[in-house]
Amino acid sequence: MVSCEEAQVICNKNQYREASFFEKIQLMVHVLYCKACFKSSKKNKGLTRLIRKANLHSFSEAEKDYIKQRLHKQGES
Repeated sequence: MVSCEEAQVICNKNQYREASFFEKIQLMVHVLYCKACFKSSKKNKGLTRLIRKANLHSFSEAEKDYIKQRLHKQGES
């Protein structure tokens, strides 16, 4: 069985869809016996669901550069 620290790492990997099938099984077994990790895993799933629902995106590098240039020009005025 994995430790709580290992379970947390797997939980985080699972959140980003990077956990292997075996790791997911290890996590499921661990949270059956550990209430603290069960609660943490549940909160992590809820956070992931909210982030996906929000449909967030970040600026591209080109957009960031454009904004920086505009702010720099406004600062000079």
